[in-house]
Amino acid sequence: MLQHDCLWVNANLTVVSEPGLPETLKNAVIGCKDGRISLISTMGELTDVPEKLAHQVQNAEGRCITPGLIDCHTHLVFGGNRSGEYEMRLQGRSYEEIARSGGGIMSTVQQTRESMEEQLFEAAEQRLWHLIKDGVTTAEIKSGYGLTLEDEAKMLRVIRRLGEVSPVETLATFLGAHALPREFVDNRSAYIDRVCHDMLPNLHEQGLVDAVDAFCEDIAFSTAEVEKVFATAAKLNLPVKLHAEQLSNSGGAQLAAAYNAMSADHLEYLDEDGVAAMAASGTVAVLLPGAFYMLAETQKPPVKLLRQYGVPMALATDANPGSSPVLSARLMMVMGCQAFGLTPEEALHGVTINAAKALRLHHSHGSLQLGKVADLVVWDAQQPAELAYWLGGNLATSVFKAGGQIV
Repeated sequence: MLQHDCLWVNANLTVVSEPGLPETLKNAVIGCKDGRISLISTMGELTDVPEKLAHQVQNAEGRCITPGLIDCHTHLVFGGNRSGEYEMRLQGRSYEEIARSGGGIMSTVQQTRESMEEQLFEAAEQRLWHLIKDGVTTAEIKSGYGLTLEDEAKMLRVIRRLGEVSPVETLATFLGAHALPREFVDNRSAYIDRVCHDMLPNLHEQGLVDAVDAFCEDIAFSTAEVEKVFATAAKLNLPVKLHAEQLSNSGGAQLAAAYNAMSADHLEYLDEDGVAAMAASGTVAVLLPGAFYMLAETQKPPVKLLRQYGVPMALATDANPGSSPVLSARLMMVMGCQAFGLTPEEALHGVTINAAKALRLHHSHGSLQLGKVADLVVWDAQQPAELAYWLGGNLATSVFKAGGQIV
């Protein structure tokens, strides 16, 4: 009986190990069986010729192989787009100013509510395939552009369907506390009650929610309001994450840490107290350079402090129609290095093992280790640093999910 379903031979294998351990194994071979990694070795350590060990053999010809990329923060499901607001920002208006004048998230909410479920699915599927072709094998997708039970359910059903029909894994995050709907503008507490007592319990009962998120900011919701949402999530045994400290320091990171959040995301205005709280709770810092760039921000996340306290740093696209119309996770590696000062190694960790930690998938995903899911990408590159070097271009020559080729 053959030991492996497939072997990839003659590879520069970047396993994405823990910091301080060797990263790249040259002239290497990796194998899979039943969707899991079954072999990692050098070519010289093989016990027989590859064709006698596996049903299928693929020659990497010296190319770099990494784990499949994980996009741990996206908003892929939405109606319409906001290219007009982009033009307004280029003319000098701020994101916050546009939002307060009726644009921003609420503009997308209106277009999403008006869209049929099939329309949302078809558009989101196209966006997801852009990510897949760029090396993504797992993606988190948020709701938050419906803001009614019916429309949030519509979005979450689309996310579930994407996971069923696409070749990659998707995780569904409920983001009901994303923005205050116009119909509740004079009664904020009533909307938070609706989120906590109507929307979240019903959506959870329907099996549509993997995690709960919120937007903690002056233009969105306060820490007190978010805490009510988090307390409800805790009662339902749902993990939480938070958009925090993007435009100001509201103390959201400490709140997230107090609820053992999977991640706190954006974090441009994060202070040392917030970093310390995240380190103590194991909360991952998800950095989103696409939004930083598109909003022309100048305040950078405190990368040095995050390093100092040992907080894992992930990178994600934040793919959304307003602040981050990004469809390339690899591009976030380039921008993470250029804009935030990450090293190429940190950037690769950011879209693999640390992104897996941000979704609590790191025991099975995010690195090339025996027994883990055989998600991997063969790149038109010899060294992993090239992935954080080339601006644009389709470097992923082939993408595999659980050992099966999807690109």
